[in-house]
Amino acid sequence: MIQAKQQHYFLPELYCKRAKERYHGSHVPCLLDSFHGHASSYSIDFVALSPGRLLQGDMPLRRGNRAPNCSIGCDASVLLDSTQWSQAEKESLANKRLRGYEVIYAAKGALEARCPGTVSCADVIAFAARDATYFAGGIDYAVPAGRRDGTVSLASDIRGNIPPPNATAADSWSIFANKGLSLDEMVTLIGAHSIGRSSCPSFAWRLYNFAPGLPQDPSLDPGFAAYLKSRCPPSTVDVNSTDPTTVWLDGVTPKKLDNQYYKNLLEHKGVLFSDQTLQTSPMTAGLVSFDADQGEAWAEKFGMAMMKMSSIDVLTGSQGEIRKICWVPNH
Repeated sequence: MIQAKQQHYFLPELYCKRAKERYHGSHVPCLLDSFHGHASSYSIDFVALSPGRLLQGDMPLRRGNRAPNCSIGCDASVLLDSTQWSQAEKESLANKRLRGYEVIYAAKGALEARCPGTVSCADVIAFAARDATYFAGGIDYAVPAGRRDGTVSLASDIRGNIPPPNATAADSWSIFANKGLSLDEMVTLIGAHSIGRSSCPSFAWRLYNFAPGLPQDPSLDPGFAAYLKSRCPPSTVDVNSTDPTTVWLDGVTPKKLDNQYYKNLLEHKGVLFSDQTLQTSPMTAGLVSFDADQGEAWAEKFGMAMMKMSSIDVLTGSQGEIRKICWVPNH
């Protein structure tokens, strides 16, 4: 049972006053410290805005098979809708099942009603991810504020920035390394798969069409593979399948952000190939074993890695804008 977080309910006037001071009282083109004195104070009360989602450990803007936030950059580009000229990130195959937009929209709407044009959608995403992480796993970390929102979102930018479900450990590492993250930080962050679900097309090929002459992935525990087959028929191998079935990425503690995910990998019960390959690859196997054995150490690393990820490719100062509505640029 997670202890109740220290209560700093959303105080719009005070939050907006501090936000305005920080945004408009400084010309330093870099991320400022949080508007608040420590990780919890004066944060947006996302629990009040959407209690069911956060208290059930459902991270806003979490893909069924990816950690939230900053895959392209921390500029909220994933929130933008497509236009008649271009397809937005949210329409890419990797983001089709992205969910939780309403949590971000509700928080942004509450802020705009009190202090228009002051707090960016990008900051709202970062705060929401932090609070969801706390309520799902008791992990708290500081989030710097001062991000600004981008004005461009292209589905074509997703490729090469998000490891696909069939990625090897080396494939994933090349993407994380390009973002300035270490191998340990990569393995730590992918532990976000401790919560959430995945759709059948993301892994059904492991059950029916793994390789020529080898229908089933040999790295899968046979009993676990049988369970997955009971959920996902052969037709779901098609990546364009509309079958709505999903399975928990961690069926042991599905709504708790913890290190059970790594214990599952040691038992060859990783749903995604990109997950299980972390255990079978020599470059990451030791990290998986450590995180499976040292839950508190993993949780501390996770908070630090999330804080670092929230500062990747940010827009600050006069860059970008502060959107009035998160799904459309101001102009």
